[in-house]
Amino acid sequence: MTNTVRTAIFPVAGLGTRFLPATKATPKELLPVLDTPLIQYAIDEARAAGIERMVFVSHSSKPAVERYVMDDLRLRRELVSRGKQKLAHELKEAALDPQDDDVVFTFQEEPKGLGHAVLCARDHVLDGPVAVILPDDLILGTPCLAEMIAAYEGGHMVASMTVAPDQVSKYGVLSVTGQDGRKTRANGMVEKPAPEKAPSQMAVIGRYVLDADIFDALGTQPPGAGNEIQLTDAIAKGAATRPITGFRFSGTRFDCGSKAGMLEATLQLASEDPELSQVLETFMVDQTRPRSAA
Repeated sequence: MTNTVRTAIFPVAGLGTRFLPATKATPKELLPVLDTPLIQYAIDEARAAGIERMVFVSHSSKPAVERYVMDDLRLRRELVSRGKQKLAHELKEAALDPQDDDVVFTFQEEPKGLGHAVLCARDHVLDGPVAVILPDDLILGTPCLAEMIAAYEGGHMVASMTVAPDQVSKYGVLSVTGQDGRKTRANGMVEKPAPEKAPSQMAVIGRYVLDADIFDALGTQPPGAGNEIQLTDAIAKGAATRPITGFRFSGTRFDCGSKAGMLEATLQLASEDPELSQVLETFMVDQTRPRSAA
């Protein structure tokens, strides 16, 4: 079987409850970091990794996701008619084209967990291992998925980073057996362990390169933490026969599933923009000025 990673799965069916009321009308994946939606960063990362087919596992209540992802010829023509050719070109470059790109939309109608969302893509993936990208894990800098695919040697590979002991309960955590440069060898994973029961501080981040047999494992995986079908549990199930590798990526990760993470990412990108960095600098100066009593 080929080790070429040809398919990327984007689980985007969640309701984004931590961002209500904004996500009542706007899917979480379309929330912008400055002017770029989270899902665009994920699409660009998949493109940089040479992915052939993108499978979006969405929900029927979120048609805006497909509308954003796919090219909108009518909108572009309207922009051109108004003399906004540059903006029309930028939209075309960002979007996926139904003729030129291999794109599939499928649905996860019940919130049964990340593992179930990945399983919903089973009938739509190309041969070989598959990638999974969680858009709300924003990784800036060197494209993470491309790094992982270049280092992939089979089995299951997960992006990983060291977190503080009091943070391990927010993540899947690797049971570490060794280290080889950027690669962490593991013989298992635990989903959201209590700090005193965590096998390590090596947390799993939202990028995966998985052997195709992950779908067989997910098909028989009982519910785990949160009464959901956990991808972490399915990966750990095959540890005896499929090696598990954590990969220390070189980019900077922001947890944009949280308000704090979204703010951090926004401030980081703003600080890199000459015009916006001046706004930040002015704001910080204003905060240090003494305020007179009312």
